[in-house]
Amino acid sequence: QVQLVESGGGSVQAGGSLRLSCSASGGTFVWYTLGWFRQAPGKEREFVAVINSNAITYYEDSVKGRFTISRDNAKNTVYLQMNSLKPEDTAVYYCAARSGPRMATIVPDFNSWGQGTQVTVSS
Repeated sequence: QVQLVESGGGSVQAGGSLRLSCSASGGTFVWYTLGWFRQAPGKEREFVAVINSNAITYYEDSVKGRFTISRDNAKNTVYLQMNSLKPEDTAVYYCAARSGPRMATIVPDFNSWGQGTQVTVSS
C-alpha cells in the first residue's frame, strides 16, 4: 500500500495562491489514480480534484478554472496548484490514492490517505 505525505499548506489572503504537494512511497506510482479532498470544520470530507494514471483530470465545480492537479511520475509526486483562493477554500486538504486508471470522486473509492495539510484563506 502506498504511503502519502502532503506539504505546502499555509495561510494566505483571498485571491492568493498555494501549491500543495503529495509525495508517495511504497507503491508503483504510475499505476495510481490520485485525488485531492478537503474537509472544513464540521463538514464531511469532499472531493476536489483527481488525476488518473493516464493523466486525465476532473474537478469539482467550485474549483474549476482556479485549481490544477498534476503529477510527476519521475518524482512520485502529485500537485494541486490553487489560484484565486477564497475563504470558502479553507480546509484541511488530503491526498488520496487508488490503484488503476478508473476515475473516482468519492472517499470510499480511495484506500490510501495522507495526514492532511491545513489551508487557511482570510478575507
